[in-house]
Amino acid sequence: MAAILGMEYDKVAEVCKESAHGEVCQAANFNSPEQIVISGNTAAVERAAKLADERGAKRAKLLPVSAPFHCALMQPAQERLAGDLKSLRFQKPAVPVVCNVDAAMIDDADRSRDALIRQVTGSVKWDPSMRVLIEKGVTTFIEVGPGKVLCGLIAANRPLENGA
Repeated sequence: MAAILGMEYDKVAEVCKESAHGEVCQAANFNSPEQIVISGNTAAVERAAKLADERGAKRAKLLPVSAPFHCALMQPAQERLAGDLKSLRFQKPAVPVVCNVDAAMIDDADRSRDALIRQVTGSVKWDPSMRVLIEKGVTTFIEVGPGKVLCGLIAANRPLENGA
């Protein structure tokens, strides 16, 4: 995986397509308008990061991750998770949940299961998901886990509250 900073989505998608060479290379996380993370086969992602730099990205940084998350290479994990989740009885969420693979509110048991399955290979639409929450009037966000990356991304989206 690699973080591409300061490059529009269409240009990142083009870089991924040109760098794939028959391998997987695709957008995995839409973190902010200024940050898109790509994922796929190592060589393809490395080619894409280099090409993004050459084409004017502010920065393209390879990420030290254990797997190529949120891309087609995770299909075997998605199939296993689907089998496991289909054996469980889901209930309607007590409160609506923003599905990060669709950047949409979910208030249905079956859609919840489907979203969990699809998020394994689907792109994380973090920025659009946060926009949904902000538009719904959410003003407090709490990051759970190590680091403060997500809080930083929220801070970058804060101007959205005022319509900017």
